[in-house]
Amino acid sequence: MKKQVLIMLSLLLSSTAFSQINGDYNYSIAVRGYNLMQMPRILNQKEVGKLTETSFHSGMLKFNDNQISYRLSGSYLKKNVQIVNNCLNCEEANGKMTDYSFKLGFEKNFNFSRIQPYFGFDIGYRYNKFEGTMVSKNIQAMAVETASLAATGVDASKSGFIASPVMGLKINPIPQVTLFAEASLDFFVFYERQETVTLDINNTRTFNKYNKSEFLLNPVSIGIQVNIGSNR
Repeated sequence: MKKQVLIMLSLLLSSTAFSQINGDYNYSIAVRGYNLMQMPRILNQKEVGKLTETSFHSGMLKFNDNQISYRLSGSYLKKNVQIVNNCLNCEEANGKMTDYSFKLGFEKNFNFSRIQPYFGFDIGYRYNKFEGTMVSKNIQAMAVETASLAATGVDASKSGFIASPVMGLKINPIPQVTLFAEASLDFFVFYERQETVTLDINNTRTFNKYNKSEFLLNPVSIGIQVNIGSNR
C-alpha cells in the first residue's frame, strides 16, 4: 500500500515539475498544419455546409502566463473554386476565392500535465472575396434564347467582425514542443457586396449590398507550436 502511495506521489510530482518547466517559456510560435473548415457562403451557393481541407495557411503567436496564453493569430487562403447557385437558372460559377483573417484572444488550460485540455475565445476581422464568371445551366433557357446565356462577371466580397469560441487538446512530448488539436465555431457578422457584369455587347451591371451574419463550423485544426523565451 505504501509503495502504491509513493508511486502516485512521484507521478504527481513529475507532472507538476513538467508543467512548471513548460510554464517557464514566455512565448510560443505555432503553425496549423491541417484544417477542416467551413468557408463563408458565396452568392446563393448550394451545399453551404460543405467542409474545405487546407494545410499550412495559418499561424499564431502566443504570450504565455502560467495556465493562460494570450494569442494573436492570422490566416490566408487563395484557391480556385467552383460553385452552383441555388436558384431558378442554376448558374455555375468558376473563379478564385481569397480569404484572410486576423484574431486576438486567449486560451486557458484545464490542468498541469503532459496532456492538457483547454478552452479559448478569439475575436477579430475576416475578409472573403470571390472573383470569377457565372453561366446558366438551365437547359430549357438554352433552347429558348442562346443570347441570354452570355457569361456574367462576378465580384462578391464579405468583410466584418468574427468571434470564435475554441476547445482544444495539447500534448507536450518535451517542454520546448507542443502538439495541439482544436475545434472552433466562427460567428461572422459582415457587410456583403455583390457586383455582376453581363459579358456581352450591353455590359449590363448590377450591384447589391447586404448586412448579414452566419455561423461557420471548424471541426478540427491540427498543428505544432515551439516554446521559446525561457525565463529560468
